Amino acid sequence: MIAEGIAAALVALATPGASAPPAAPPAASRAAAIQVVSFEDAVRRAVLFATVSAVAAQEVQRAEGLLVQVRSGSLPFLSANGSYTALNAARKSGTTVLQADQTVNGNIFLSVPLLAASRWYQWSHAADQVDVAKLSLAAVQRAAALVAGHAYLSILASKRAVEVSQHAVEVGRAHFDFARSRREAGAGNLLDELRAEQQLASSAAQLELALTLLERSQEALGVATGSDAPLDATAEPDLGGTPENPADGLRGTETRADVRAVRGFSRAAERVARDSWADWLPTIIAAAQPFYNDPATLTAPRTGWQAQAIVTLPLFEGLLRLGQRQERDALSDEARTELEGLLLEARSEVRVSYATLEHADAANVQTRRAADRAQKALALVAQAYRAGATTSLDVSDAEQRARDADTAAVVAEDAVRQARLDLLAATGRFP
Repeated sequence: MIAEGIAAALVALATPGASAPPAAPPAASRAAAIQVVSFEDAVRRAVLFATVSAVAAQEVQRAEGLLVQVRSGSLPFLSANGSYTALNAARKSGTTVLQADQTVNGNIFLSVPLLAASRWYQWSHAADQVDVAKLSLAAVQRAAALVAGHAYLSILASKRAVEVSQHAVEVGRAHFDFARSRREAGAGNLLDELRAEQQLASSAAQLELALTLLERSQEALGVATGSDAPLDATAEPDLGGTPENPADGLRGTETRADVRAVRGFSRAAERVARDSWADWLPTIIAAAQPFYNDPATLTAPRTGWQAQAIVTLPLFEGLLRLGQRQERDALSDEARTELEGLLLEARSEVRVSYATLEHADAANVQTRRAADRAQKALALVAQAYRAGATTSLDVSDAEQRARDADTAAVVAEDAVRQARLDLLAATGRFP
C-alpha cells in the first residue's frame, strides 16, 4: 500500500496540468531582495538612464555648446583694454615732452560683421548638428530600449525554465522515493533505484543552470536600464499592435528613430556641401574704437575715436577651399549611401521579422504539442511501472523526454516573444 501511494504521487506529478509543489530555490533570499519592474518601466528606465542614452544626451549638450561657439563669430564683438606705463624718466626732445614718465591708456573696441556669409552658414550648419544630435539621441534610446526589452523577455523565459526544472526535480524525486521504497520492501532492486537517483541528479543540475541563467538575465536587465542592481520582471508584456500587412510594416520603417537620425545627418551633410560657395565671398567687418590717453601727446589727444571698415577677400590660400569642397561632397555622398543602405537593411529586417514570427508561432504550436504528449507518455509509463509492466529505465527515459520537451516549449515561447518585439522595432512601433 505504501508503494502504491508513492507511485500514485508519481503519476499525479507526471500528469499534464498537475501543480507541482513549489520548491524554494537556493537563491530565494536573494531573489526576494531584487526590485521588480514592469516591461514599460524597464523600457522607460533604459531610455532615460542607460549609459548609452546618458552619453547621447550629453552629446546633445555638446552640440548646443558648439552652436554657441560658432554663432559668436557672427555677432558683434566688444572688448575693453587698458594699460598703465611707468618710465624711469619722461622722454623729451629739448623742452618738448614726447612721452610722460607715467601714462594711462584705455579704449573700447567694437567690431560688427556686416557681410560674413561663411560665418552665417556655419551658424546654420551648427544648428543642423544640434538637430542631428537630438535625432541620434532618439536612435540611441531606441537601441537601449530594445536591449532592455530583450533582457526583460529573457527573464520571463528563464523563470519558465526554472519552473520546468523544478517540476522535473519533483517528478524525479517521487520516482526515486518510489524506487527506493520498492527495493526496501523487497519488490525492487538497486539498479532501478540508482537509475532514478541519476535522473533526479540530472534534473537538479538543470535546475541550477536555469537559476544561473535567471540571475544573469536579471543582471543584464539592471545594466540595460542603468541600474547598479539586478532587476526582476513581472507579467508578460503586451506585444500586440504589429501590422498584419507586411506592406504597412515596410512603410513603418520611415518612422524608425535610427532611419530618421541617418536621414537628418544626410540632409545636414548635403547642406554643408551645397553652401560651400559662401567661402568665396568677401568678409566686411565694421570696427569702432573710442580711446582715452593721459597725458595727451602730439600724436594722440586725450580723448578721441576711430572707425574702420575692413574688407577681406581671399585670393589664394593654397587651394584650401577646393579641398574643403571636395571633402564636403564626399561626406554628403557617404551620408546618402549610408541612408540608402540603412533603408535596405530596415526593409530586410521587416521581411525577416515577419517570416521569423510566422515560423516561431508554428514551432511554438508543435513544441507545446510535443510537451503535452511527453507528459501524457510519462503518466502512462508511470502507471505501467506501478503495475510492473515496465522497468525503471523506461520511467527515466520518459522523464528525460518530458523534461526536454518542456524545455523546448520554453525556448519556443521565448522565440515568439522575442520575434514579436523585433517585429515591433523593425516596423517603427517600439519603443
